[in-house]
Amino acid sequence: MQTRRAILRAAAEAFDEYGYAGASINLILKRAGLTTGALYFHFDSKEDLAHAVMNAQPDLIVPRLQSQGLQRLVDITLLWSHMLQVDPLLRAAVRLTGEQASMGTRDATPYQSWVMIMSECLRDAQDANELQAGVSPDELGEFVTEACTGMQMFSAVASGRDDLSERTMRMWRLLLPGVAVPAIVARTEVSHDRLKLLVG
Repeated sequence: MQTRRAILRAAAEAFDEYGYAGASINLILKRAGLTTGALYFHFDSKEDLAHAVMNAQPDLIVPRLQSQGLQRLVDITLLWSHMLQVDPLLRAAVRLTGEQASMGTRDATPYQSWVMIMSECLRDAQDANELQAGVSPDELGEFVTEACTGMQMFSAVASGRDDLSERTMRMWRLLLPGVAVPAIVARTEVSHDRLKLLVG
């Protein structure tokens, strides 16, 4: 497991810096300090390794959170916005997901994984009477995933993602009054202080 993690991290650094086409297996092996045999024991190909990086996104964020319902959904996006600035594995996963044409694939699994996670948070919120009547957890979960996808792309071009956390907070300030009951809007924390608490 430790070897697999080392390969994923080395691959992520290479993919983050050079993209799929520019990151060679030799470069990844050099960064990992491992042999070709070690890599192919864990991954069948460079494409297989790239897909493993892409699908690692939720595991970097979700297990770190203790909150529930709508606050958990907000926390996921806040922590995501911070980690995209500091974590090469998450940055590489996002880059590869958007560069799939260079791999000759079209795999929506990373997006679908986020939709499932966000929809689950929203179903919990619905069960706790946090959502307004008529709000669909599945539709809203997909919308938030789509919004975050576009937002990080815009932020990457506009500021190198330096303003992504602020954009994420603004999204929730605009969105919450339309989907949550008033008491939950007032109680849900969307702030730099909340982000600092999540980052630890």
